[in-house]
Amino acid sequence: MLDFPPLNTDTIWAILKEEMTDEAVNQLVWHYLGYRYNFETNKWDNSLVTPEWAQDYPEPPDFIASRPATVKLTRSIPAENKQLLKEELGFKGYKIGEFGPRQTRRATMANWLLSYLKINLS
Repeated sequence: MLDFPPLNTDTIWAILKEEMTDEAVNQLVWHYLGYRYNFETNKWDNSLVTPEWAQDYPEPPDFIASRPATVKLTRSIPAENKQLLKEELGFKGYKIGEFGPRQTRRATMANWLLSYLKINLS
């Protein structure tokens, strides 16, 4: 993904409503974690990634497929930002029977991005 949508609440809602593909959501999180794809070398550059992420994930993880990566993402959200989806967006979660691990991981990614937005772009 070269053209990212703006990091704002509309984008966060698009993630939660599944209006963005899993690949696009992954790429958005990768970008804000600091991963950059070098098209000249056809390799990932993680020089902007924090050491704790770069050590465990030299290449960006698929957060939809990897529970450990999603757990790490959840743990990296500051405690005061863990409920941002509910507090700032009024997101009530998914209905029982209408969600699975994929939706839960997308919600985690959306919350991480909202936390990033609050910390870095406010």
